[in-house]
Amino acid sequence: MANNTPDRPPGNSVAEGNQNRDFGVTLMELRSLMELRGTKAVNKIRDTYGDVQEICRRLKTSSTDALIILQIAAIVSLGLSVYHPPGGNSTMCGHVAGGVEDEGEAHAGWIEGAAIMFSVVIVVLVTAFNDWSKEKQFRGLQSRIEQEQKFTVLRKGQVIEIPVAEILVGDIAQIKCGDLLPADGILIQGNDLKIDESSLTGECDQVDKSEEKDPMLLSGTHVMEGSGKMVVSAVGLSSQTGIIFALLGENDEEEKAKKNKTQDSIALENEEAAESEAKPEAKVNQAKTKKEKSVLQGKLTKMSILIGKAGLVMSTLTIVVLFLFFVIDTFGIQGRPFLANCTPIYIQYFVKFLIIGVTVLVVAVPEGLPLAVTISLAYSVKKMMKDNNLVRHLDACETMGNATAICSDKTGTLTTNRMTVVQAYISSRYYKTIPKPDAIKPETLETLVRSIAINSAYTTKILPPEKEGGLPCHVGNKTECGLLGLLLELRRDYQPIRDEVPEEQFYKVYTFNSSRKSMSTVLQNADGGFIMYTKGASEIVLRKCSHILDAQGRPRVFKPKDCDKVVREVIEPMACNGLRTICVAYRDFPAKAGEPAWDSENDILNELTCIAVVGIEDPVRPEVPEAVSKCQRAGITVRMVTGDNISTARAIAVKCGILRPDEDFLCLEGEEFNRLIRNDRGEVEQERLDRIWPKLRVLARSSPKDKHTLVKGIIDSTVGEIRQVVAVTGDGTNDGPALKKADVGFAMGIAGTDVAKEASDIILTDDNFTSIVKAVMWGRNVYDSIAKFLQFQLTVNVVAVIVAFTGACITQDSPLKAVQMLWVNLIMDTLASLALATEQPTESLLERKPYGRDKPLISRTMMKNILGHAVYQLIVIFTLLFAGEKLFGISSGRNAPLHSPPSEHYTIVFNAFVMMQLFNELNARKLHGERNVFEGIHKNLVFCSVILGTFVLQ
Repeated sequence: MANNTPDRPPGNSVAEGNQNRDFGVTLMELRSLMELRGTKAVNKIRDTYGDVQEICRRLKTSSTDALIILQIAAIVSLGLSVYHPPGGNSTMCGHVAGGVEDEGEAHAGWIEGAAIMFSVVIVVLVTAFNDWSKEKQFRGLQSRIEQEQKFTVLRKGQVIEIPVAEILVGDIAQIKCGDLLPADGILIQGNDLKIDESSLTGECDQVDKSEEKDPMLLSGTHVMEGSGKMVVSAVGLSSQTGIIFALLGENDEEEKAKKNKTQDSIALENEEAAESEAKPEAKVNQAKTKKEKSVLQGKLTKMSILIGKAGLVMSTLTIVVLFLFFVIDTFGIQGRPFLANCTPIYIQYFVKFLIIGVTVLVVAVPEGLPLAVTISLAYSVKKMMKDNNLVRHLDACETMGNATAICSDKTGTLTTNRMTVVQAYISSRYYKTIPKPDAIKPETLETLVRSIAINSAYTTKILPPEKEGGLPCHVGNKTECGLLGLLLELRRDYQPIRDEVPEEQFYKVYTFNSSRKSMSTVLQNADGGFIMYTKGASEIVLRKCSHILDAQGRPRVFKPKDCDKVVREVIEPMACNGLRTICVAYRDFPAKAGEPAWDSENDILNELTCIAVVGIEDPVRPEVPEAVSKCQRAGITVRMVTGDNISTARAIAVKCGILRPDEDFLCLEGEEFNRLIRNDRGEVEQERLDRIWPKLRVLARSSPKDKHTLVKGIIDSTVGEIRQVVAVTGDGTNDGPALKKADVGFAMGIAGTDVAKEASDIILTDDNFTSIVKAVMWGRNVYDSIAKFLQFQLTVNVVAVIVAFTGACITQDSPLKAVQMLWVNLIMDTLASLALATEQPTESLLERKPYGRDKPLISRTMMKNILGHAVYQLIVIFTLLFAGEKLFGISSGRNAPLHSPPSEHYTIVFNAFVMMQLFNELNARKLHGERNVFEGIHKNLVFCSVILGTFVLQ
């Protein structure tokens, strides 16, 4: 029940209150039962219902399937073949044995029943082993995720990152926006700190935290804004989250709970469900952001239902035809009377017909398909880890193969995220290179150094190179590292200033967020006045400046026309060169004016004095242009969604190859984007959005909400040849909704927050766009591997079903016995799934267009291959079946009586059938009409081993 989230309740579920009368258990009883854990749940089931089967019976559902039916039939067959009733060999009962000469071999009739049972046991063991290996894979993945989750603490005066499992009581932990708190603690210093405690309290409002009002921080809660330090007061089971686990009786099974949580991929959904119960309005959002089935899942589900129905019809028809044939032939044509003492023989015939019919059903349904899917996904996930893709949800792997659009961040994904100031506008002069320290007035330089040193997170710093001759290590916010690097270039050290002004002396901090696009720090002067240092997006901060430092280091009036001139002559040229522009400013609050109203941000963040505007270079990763080109050749549209200004974004997009000269494209800012897609009431209209997104390539100055709106609009859109499948990258806390809404969400492993990682499907451990292209290649390989197996499996199934049905109708028996068809369908196809699901991806996968959401799983080329091979195989088999005895000079195996021994004739038919499947396995390696089916076969040792092994076993 936990795994299923269908759009409508399944037929055997308790879905609505008015349905309770149709079942022996109510919805509330089930809900209260599912809230129990451990021995409490076991005792509740035993005391109230007796056992789990009783609950199944009350819900009118059944845990049986075709294999169980087949096993029961096999047991009956085994018993009847050993039991020989008195008078059972009477000729009046029909053809029982093959004659006197075969009397000894006739007693071997038990072999078929025993072989069927053995086959079913093998299938169960293979399935169990598969489940165990899948579980092991999930445990390894969970372990990897836990090991990679680290937290910053202060130990012995050193700031270090340690795994969350190593955090101890008494540690000083540094917390920042986006963190998921791993332990309880008491706030000792905070800057505009806001915490989301809904996972513990159910309250949707963010809670302001400060040393005076509410210093208590709880594990399992999210830092939504601000930063600070806390002393860890409780960890593990002693923390608030741990106490809740203990109260639920889960402390003894914590590891098991973690494993199950990961295996079902419901960690995030559980949290949302808890929130939605406390917040009715969240239910709407939850419904909107809940992901649909993956593309492949949806296609496989539809196909499985069709195959199952067709198999059931063929199976029923086979049993009916066999039964009618026997009755008409025995009692009508031959004119034999119905004898009571012949009843066991009649039952043996009926069991034989039932086994043949159920076997047709088993053969019709591709049992090897789930194994092929699991093997392919597990194999790909393991290999993708080496390509810097940590897959959190298995279905994301194959969904990525169908991606038609990628909405990527700029900083760190398309660029190196190693910020360096290369141009500056200081003292009303534009420097194309960093000026010498003596070129700047000492007063201006001192103000610039203090502003940058104080108004940056103290966790941000530049450390000496780890290796001799290497580059300095940037720790913390990369933009702030670039600004600190400017100070070092100007031969000034920021650390003495930080030692002089520790964070505890900060009077007020306005932390950076997506709406402010700036950060400000307020200090109190000795005379009772205040000074505020500000930095942020240049065109936003500059328009809030009323003064600017001139060449003499003195403030002069800065009018709107002066601002426009700086934007035109400084900021735009910087941005056109792909530089990120930051404005550094300050404001004095005289003591005689009294203390300002700090909560009135619009008044506070105004009348600033501009110190400098700097241009920060974040070079495009050298491998990105080729990766973007590969995506475009593969039919995937790459869009850049960034918070930078539009000129910088456009310049970087050109360097990456996202914008090409021969294309008709749009580059929009978030404000313009919203104006174009919203109506007069401020509501997003899909029709308006459909006119924008196909040409949109760059969305600049965008908020996380804009990103979510764009992603949702593209996914919901029905314009174009195919429905869009969208992948999104994100690193911030506010990117969570877009990551969750996307078909595949990529979180940054290095720069990403815990909230972003939790909302994602795949974590990029190197924050590199090239790794996304590798994920596309692996995803397409998964899709193709499953399609290859289907092409092979369906050919086998079509031929086997037609042969069994036709043989049953004409000869009153199936040329392919139950155990033989089980061998082909359950054992050989299991090996085939292993062989075809472990093909390595090649660059050629990126040379075709994506399949998209609506294209059928079985393509026209695959259908031609399946039907072509099926016709060929049927011609060969029917030739051997009806003319084989003449071709080889042997006795005919047709119309053999009950319990007849295996004949040479049918043995030849079976071996020919298997050999054709074996060679068809080679043909199935190619899906798109390629001529050379042996291409690259030597690179797949698993495939070669399986082919050889199957041949030897046969």
